[in-house]
Amino acid sequence: MSNQKKTALYCRLSQDDGLDGDSNSIQNQKSILQRFAEDHHFPNPCFYVDDGFSGGNFQRPAFQQMIADMENGEIGIIVTKDLSRLGRNQLHTGLYIEERFPMFGVRYIAINDNVDTENAESNDLMPFKNLFNEWFIRDTSRKIRAVQKSKAERGERLGTRAPYGYVKDLETKKLVIDEEAAAVVKRIFALCAAGNGPSRIATILKKEKVLCPSYYTYQKYGLTHSALDITKPYHWSDSAVANLLENEIYLGNTVNYRFSTRSYKDKRKIEHPREECLVFENTHPAIISKEVWDIVRRVRKNKRRPTKMDEQNKYSGLVICADCGKTMVLHRAHTMSADYNHFTCRTYKKDGEACTAHYIRECILDEIVLEDLRRVTAEAREHPQEFAEYLNSKQSAEIQKEIRRLEKEKASMQKRKAELDAIFKKLYEDSVLNRITSEQFQMLSASYTEEQAKLTESLPQRETEIQRLKDTVSNTAAFLDKAKRYTDIQELTPELLRLFIQKIVVHEKEVKWSKHAPQTVEIHYADIGCMENRQTAKPEQHKEIPKVS
Repeated sequence: MSNQKKTALYCRLSQDDGLDGDSNSIQNQKSILQRFAEDHHFPNPCFYVDDGFSGGNFQRPAFQQMIADMENGEIGIIVTKDLSRLGRNQLHTGLYIEERFPMFGVRYIAINDNVDTENAESNDLMPFKNLFNEWFIRDTSRKIRAVQKSKAERGERLGTRAPYGYVKDLETKKLVIDEEAAAVVKRIFALCAAGNGPSRIATILKKEKVLCPSYYTYQKYGLTHSALDITKPYHWSDSAVANLLENEIYLGNTVNYRFSTRSYKDKRKIEHPREECLVFENTHPAIISKEVWDIVRRVRKNKRRPTKMDEQNKYSGLVICADCGKTMVLHRAHTMSADYNHFTCRTYKKDGEACTAHYIRECILDEIVLEDLRRVTAEAREHPQEFAEYLNSKQSAEIQKEIRRLEKEKASMQKRKAELDAIFKKLYEDSVLNRITSEQFQMLSASYTEEQAKLTESLPQRETEIQRLKDTVSNTAAFLDKAKRYTDIQELTPELLRLFIQKIVVHEKEVKWSKHAPQTVEIHYADIGCMENRQTAKPEQHKEIPKVS
């Protein structure tokens, strides 16, 4: 053995030991390995330490560095306290000991298990010891999963660390608000409510030199994270912002079983649909109100990128074409006055024959929406009882009409599905009796199969929508509360629009491209729907606007 080569002293501590940092257990391993290397006069001892890594996972930073050094010819001997420190997966552990280490001329020693690859007799029991090590981690994983399941079903949070914006109370172990971080969380939600996407928000936070979550936690509490890069304290990623905006923890809710892994060997995360999760409400103080949360949900549902000039469309996702149902596109007049900014139908933009323009200027839409918003909120404040009675009667009639339409559509789909079943039966009989060839059967059944698949998918959706409408009641109280809080609305902001408005439906002008023809606009309010349904752009609003030189 060349004295130039290192003796790798490898230490590992699992997360299951519940110890952080350079723990006593690691120090104990170091002491044993150091003494063993000195007693046997091994050259150039060098420590490789993985503190907090499972033995079932071989993607450990220090272990991978040791393997890289071995492949570069820098290591002659590898020593561990026992076989389990190297790993608890019998196949991978055996592969390294039996093939990888000998391939690079490396001697491997596990002190407590009396394993030494230079002594063939000492290795006879090694496969059995590796097998027992794997059984141990499998049994441990099973027990941990059982404990986690029990905690999840009781509504206890499963995460070991407090999410950004919270800290753990040392006595109760409950989440309490970290005011400094919570202020940043509130800012992120406010920026999103204003129409900014995760990428834009991340850019803003970087410019303002707001510490990213991993660095903030490291600086304030001394806790490290796999995402920590101390050279980049302000490195907010768009994915980190997006994950934060999707996390119900900030509503005060605990959501368990949101993620899982396939097995103790495969640690890749699987995200589950919300209906499969266990949701417990009001388990800890909320940072974000339900109102702000709902606004952000509507913004995230209609994700839009900013324009090239980095300007946000405050109506993003809200303006809808009355004829094709697609969102309308805002065109900015960069070389002229902002009064020339206008909306046109998205479908018309792609295919001028599929729909019409539904052209309306942004400034005109601002006037219509602002006027109607002031009117409706004033009515709600000044005549709350009459307002509520009107909504209840109106909504009941509208819902019943929509339910009748959907049920008629559902009945038609069911009838067609029954017809297709009969067609398939007849085709099958014809094929069996050789009335048609197999090629003809395949050709005829293909289109019917596609149609049947669409019906099978669509029917449950119709049933769900019908049930949702039947369960719907006017949330008048929520609207009245908002109307009382916003008594002096002077300007339309993205936050205000998403707080009050569900959608704005723009109809085509009675005379297309006319500057003076009336144009109908329907404003659908969140919680209450339409109020007197339709507003009309006044002819005088379509006056010619002089060009800016």
